[in-house]
Amino acid sequence: MAALRYAGLDDTDSEDELPPGWEERTTKDGWVYYANHTEEKTQWEHPKTGKRKRVAGDLPYGWEQETDENGQVFFVDHINKRTTYVDPRLAFTVDDNPTKPTTQQRYDGSTTAMEILQGRDFTGKVVVVTGANSGIGFETAKSFALHGAHVILACRNMARASEAVSRILEEWNTKYHPPPEKCRIKMFD
Repeated sequence: MAALRYAGLDDTDSEDELPPGWEERTTKDGWVYYANHTEEKTQWEHPKTGKRKRVAGDLPYGWEQETDENGQVFFVDHINKRTTYVDPRLAFTVDDNPTKPTTQQRYDGSTTAMEILQGRDFTGKVVVVTGANSGIGFETAKSFALHGAHVILACRNMARASEAVSRILEEWNTKYHPPPEKCRIKMFD
């Protein structure tokens, strides 16, 4: 490392370059993890980028994966007749960041409740919505109901609450055509 520093080669702009004391490794099934030899810890996320990676594809032609007596994976290059503990596929890793809902999602005044809940399943969940007979409360109750939640409408006026339930059930039947008992809504005054 001192020789690289002396030659000016230790400073690169590559975000994938590991900090000193770190090593990139792979599991038997191709997941990349990072070993911090300074703190003697491992982690799945790249120490600089925070990304998770996995190796792409099969081993190159002539390579074979083996396990030594300690259970550590090593790789045999039959063409050049050498072995290494470094996975030759590490040069061809791909990002594997699972899509997680982030707390920094950006919504604006035109974002609907249906857009916010898109792709989520609330089957088996119970949701109480106050003021559910009009405005934001109605849209929220409708969105949760259409995403499978058991929705309880908490309204001051039973007649308007009943009308809201009818409108939600009508949309449910128009869009999804299952029996009405699948869309469970209750009213309380």
